[in-house]
Amino acid sequence: MDIRQDDPKAPHVADLLKHHLEELRSVMGEHAQALDASGLSDPAVTFWTVWHGDALAGFGALKQLDDVHAEVKSMRAAPAARGTGVGRAILQHIITEARKRGYARLSLETGTAPLHAPAVSLYRSAGFVSCEAFADYQASPHNQFMCLELSD
Repeated sequence: MDIRQDDPKAPHVADLLKHHLEELRSVMGEHAQALDASGLSDPAVTFWTVWHGDALAGFGALKQLDDVHAEVKSMRAAPAARGTGVGRAILQHIITEARKRGYARLSLETGTAPLHAPAVSLYRSAGFVSCEAFADYQASPHNQFMCLELSD
């Protein structure tokens, strides 16, 4: 697996990002909080793609919230790459990068639908625990919040 910093507006990202947004919106409707290519292009966001050879296998992003707090954004494995370790690889990459940048806390927002169960399991296996809403998020029955303390 090769993880590269990338441009979320790049043509090779478009189909997987579209699939990601459509699937989340089909389950969560207006409660879907995923960023589109413009949102993922914000200067506070670093976006990476994961590759198996020349095939796009997934993506993920890290958003700086303040000097000590960041957020995992828009993690997605391509349908053909599910179960191959892509999600774990990009999550570990994001955690490692957050530590390198000196963040004390890494947070995320995800859904509560059955579609989200594998992601929640992955996050918990990496040490994330449930927490209160953060940043500008509002708690609802459709979302849940998790965090990982990075400071020793």
